[in-house]
Amino acid sequence: MKGIISNFRVSRHTMKGNHLIVKPDGVATKEGAVKLVGKHVVWKSPAGKEIKGYVAKEHGRNGFVRVVFERGLPGQSIGDKIEIQ
Repeated sequence: MKGIISNFRVSRHTMKGNHLIVKPDGVATKEGAVKLVGKHVVWKSPAGKEIKGYVAKEHGRNGFVRVVFERGLPGQSIGDKIEIQ
């Protein structure tokens, strides 16, 4: 399954560089997003490197999920596709 990186997880004063909000393809409800919790995620950089992570929790009511990566992603990754396995 594929997904699109929407944004970093942010609050009023801080930004988590390795927590990202992702919109999975074909998921439009909170119930659908809950089924993805625990799955592995891979983002491939333009240079060919892979950064791995996992789906930690659902985010909101419209099918978004929160993904925690092993290290931070660059800002250019917003809008990129990821692979949810």
